Amino acid sequence: MALSPDTVETLADEYPDEQPLAAVEDEHRELLPTTLRQGTYGRRDVEWIVQWYFRRFLGRYPDADRRAAEERFGDNEYEALETAVEDALEAESTAAKLEALTALSGVDVPVGTAFLQFLEPERYLVMSAREWAVLREHGELEAPYPEPPEASDYERYLERCRELAERCECELWTCYRALWLLGYRSETRE
Repeated sequence: MALSPDTVETLADEYPDEQPLAAVEDEHRELLPTTLRQGTYGRRDVEWIVQWYFRRFLGRYPDADRRAAEERFGDNEYEALETAVEDALEAESTAAKLEALTALSGVDVPVGTAFLQFLEPERYLVMSAREWAVLREHGELEAPYPEPPEASDYERYLERCRELAERCECELWTCYRALWLLGYRSETRE
């Protein structure tokens, strides 16, 4: 199955039927960008991003690793959260945005990309080994998923996703849904 416009659209349309977090994701995609830009968010709003990053795997992410990351994130002072979000919004480059976010405890580059997706959904989308593997399987990326990924790896991934969105004449979120669902289906067949 090629990552054609029809395929991407079909998969994105099927995503809500197979992914139980779809409705909550849509709500947060609608609310969080404005809330984060205006600084009218609370601790739970930013904690949700970290929780979502891991919990969208629906148990396929090691529970101990998930809990440890969520606990580390919980150790951040609220002022540090505000500073990281503000610095990420003000930063010019993707690398600088990620640098601001990864200054937080419990936030590595992949979790930082989740923040970027909810800070600026029109420009960014989340990255994990699942989406990367789908792009690689379809010839969009050559290298295997880096462990651990760096900002430059995300920039390469993001460039491919933006090219895919342009080719398919869709939003990045549509690409995310298609990539996620393809990866999910591949993993559940194994």
